[in-house]
Amino acid sequence: MGKRPGVRRRGRGGMQFRAAATQKLKPAKYPSFSLDEERKGEIIDLVHESGRDVPLSKVRFEDGAISFIPAPLGTKVGQRISFGLNSEIIDGNVISIQNIPDGTIVCNVEKQFGDGGSFIKTAGADATVFSHADDGVILKLASGKFKKLNPKNRAMIGTLAGGGVEDRPFMRAGVKMMRFKSKGQKYPIVRGVAQAAYVHPHGGGRHQHVGQSSTVSRDAPPGAKVGSIAAKKTGRARIKERKQSIK
Repeated sequence: MGKRPGVRRRGRGGMQFRAAATQKLKPAKYPSFSLDEERKGEIIDLVHESGRDVPLSKVRFEDGAISFIPAPLGTKVGQRISFGLNSEIIDGNVISIQNIPDGTIVCNVEKQFGDGGSFIKTAGADATVFSHADDGVILKLASGKFKKLNPKNRAMIGTLAGGGVEDRPFMRAGVKMMRFKSKGQKYPIVRGVAQAAYVHPHGGGRHQHVGQSSTVSRDAPPGAKVGSIAAKKTGRARIKERKQSIK
């Protein structure tokens, strides 16, 4: 009997590699205000949440409600932010993208109206309002791709704080392990050829080599779905094409 490989144990629904539920605050989303409402809040604290690189602003609104929202660059305790169609175009304010001028830097954008902000939420992330069309507003993402959204979707002005956090090197393996664990990821990742035959399909043998084709079907069972999954081409084919183009 073999052992289930790590790629199978890390599948969806598994209990072993799941982000820790402890040290979590409330969901980092916008409160569910209607578009015609004009709400103002005060940032009373900047807090850290386990597994999240961007700091969160603890916002208290005039009615006493508390929300946690990803903080843009330059956020300070005591700063006041506003939610509404007629809010000023300043960092921290939340406005529908239909009222945000072209060329404005935004973050924490709603993918569907009312979801409270679902993408462009990582540390240092932002997007640019590219243009306004009749059927939606076009955003240019940091990857260079364009995305058309509902004009009613809300977005926050500015760039999220915490950029460059991944540039800092890990000085100890234990620190890196704890970081991966907070995000529900596996560390360290061991090569399949370095493992035993009963642990991984690529393992075993007197030398560290796969010993078979590493391309597997998209419909392969979980225990065998390792290597190049449904690959159209491999590295050797690309090298061959490059040589032909040089000739």
